[in-house]
Amino acid sequence: MVGGTDPELAATMGFSGFGKKARTFDLEAMFEQTRRTAVERSRKVLEARAKEKEDQAEKEFRSPYTDSSASVSSATGAGSTLTERETACNESEDSSDEGLIGPSMQSQTSQGPAEDPDDDDEDDDEFIGPPLPPGFKDSDDDTDDDTEEDDNVSALGLDPSGARLITGGYDYDVKFWDFAGMDASLQAFRSLQPCECHQIKSLQYSSTGDVILVVSGNSQAKVLDRDGFPVMECIKGDQYIVDMTNTKGHTAMLNSGCWHPKIKEEFLTCSNDGTVRTWDVNNEKKHKNVFKPRSVQGKRVIPTTCTYSRDGKLIAAGCQDGSIQIWDRNMSVHTKFHCRQAHAPGTDTSCLTFSYDGTVLASRGGDDTLKIWDIRQFKKPLNSAERLPSFFPMTDCCFSPDDKILVTGTSVKKGGGSGKLFFFYRETFQKLYEIEVTDASVVRCLWHPKLNQIMVGTGNGLAKVYYDPVKSQRGAKLCVVKTKRKERQAETLTQDYIITPHALPMFREPRQRSTRKQLEKDRLDPMKSHKPEPPVAGPGRGGRVGTHGGTLSSYIVKNIALDKTDDSNPREAILRHAKEAEENPYWVAPAYAKTQPKTVFAEVEPEDDETDKPEWKKRLFSSSVIKPRSPVP
Repeated sequence: MVGGTDPELAATMGFSGFGKKARTFDLEAMFEQTRRTAVERSRKVLEARAKEKEDQAEKEFRSPYTDSSASVSSATGAGSTLTERETACNESEDSSDEGLIGPSMQSQTSQGPAEDPDDDDEDDDEFIGPPLPPGFKDSDDDTDDDTEEDDNVSALGLDPSGARLITGGYDYDVKFWDFAGMDASLQAFRSLQPCECHQIKSLQYSSTGDVILVVSGNSQAKVLDRDGFPVMECIKGDQYIVDMTNTKGHTAMLNSGCWHPKIKEEFLTCSNDGTVRTWDVNNEKKHKNVFKPRSVQGKRVIPTTCTYSRDGKLIAAGCQDGSIQIWDRNMSVHTKFHCRQAHAPGTDTSCLTFSYDGTVLASRGGDDTLKIWDIRQFKKPLNSAERLPSFFPMTDCCFSPDDKILVTGTSVKKGGGSGKLFFFYRETFQKLYEIEVTDASVVRCLWHPKLNQIMVGTGNGLAKVYYDPVKSQRGAKLCVVKTKRKERQAETLTQDYIITPHALPMFREPRQRSTRKQLEKDRLDPMKSHKPEPPVAGPGRGGRVGTHGGTLSSYIVKNIALDKTDDSNPREAILRHAKEAEENPYWVAPAYAKTQPKTVFAEVEPEDDETDKPEWKKRLFSSSVIKPRSPVP
């Protein structure tokens, strides 16, 4: 069919709309109609609410003149009226949902004494604008659950001599504190972010105190020198390799790390990739050894903490399945000791530490327990303490320098009390005493053997030092006796100046000025406003070369090529030098001495009909021609 479409075929092929005429929409008319509909329906809603308001006011006016029973009935009637009003409003709102444009109008109904208290909540919920997002808190509410986590001191480290303390936290900063250089104000002398935007999880000085191991939330541990400058950074492994033994480094977030107690170049790290690796400071391209913790089924399990034994021959790791696995440092295949149910499965064992005699291992579990183990009988703990809350994956426990006391900290929720330090006897595990540290969790604790002082890091960003005036040595005792330095009077009176790089006139870059001002300034400049001298006419003067003759080419053009003032006869011009050549023969005459001793010149041709010839022909034929002579063969 020509010029049309079969209806059945069009419906089958989806072309049914081709035969219809396109509609034309008038957007302005549509917007105007929508606006009118919205205004009309909003007016009806307001009239209904005004009528209900009048009825309510009339009932409130009548209620004081009735008795108590009437008052009860009036309240009941008001409640029924309120219910009817709510129903009417709901019906009007339901009917206007389709055409009402913009946010719902705020209720202007006055609250009477007989209104339902639930209606107050409904009126308060009515507001202009989109609803608030879930979890939104009013600006007046100053409580912030994340404050403690952001200010958490998650790492502590003391050098072997006890002269310097380093702290790290979830704010990515590592701060250096020098006890000998501090006064009572206790200010850090250096702060840096060695791992950029990664939380600091562990800090530890080496056995010699010249380098620092930094373990953060990324997969690469760093080693800094004593002043915080980088020494080495571990290589990152290939995350696409299945067997973690075949990759050169960690591929997931680090959890913990520590130095070898005897070998100053070796350190240990554990990661979420399920491996424990040893490293050499002098070789950052690859690890030394890899230890892979395994579950009961032989599957990979994540180690959350790791440590060396006091002699450095054993490596221990606490895992997420609640197990504690110990390897020989020189044999990375099979474990030497292991306990599968050391802590509750699924909890993070936050700390493992060996006693100074090397026979006892203490573990701090995420199941709120502290246990002590004899590695020679590793199936059952020697002692255990419970109800010690731990909310952080790096809560510490440590032995006293005399190996008789075990210390750990507890965690609390914000506003739920004070974090405490608990001291237990190692042999009996009886609680010796406890110290309330602050109104936040106790995350880190460190008992330095040489200083005999306890360093504590808390969840609210504090680093506290506990010492005994008699038994403790140096450390915090050096700085607490120093008074705070008084500020100089000149520093308090003078104003601080900010010197920018281009503040000095000699380094200041010129500003872009307007064209008119720039021209006025140039006019005052004698160099820029100097009038160019006109070209020299004629011969040069004053050291200046004239217009012509300044170059060789111009000299040749002027004196030779364009010089036609010599109209003499060429014959006479040549014979002018004949007398000189005859008296002093040097070039030509000796060659013709035998063949033509006497010079023969051509005779002059008569000038016939030269009047009819052009000027250039006259000059050409009037010239004398010299016959060439044959030289002596």
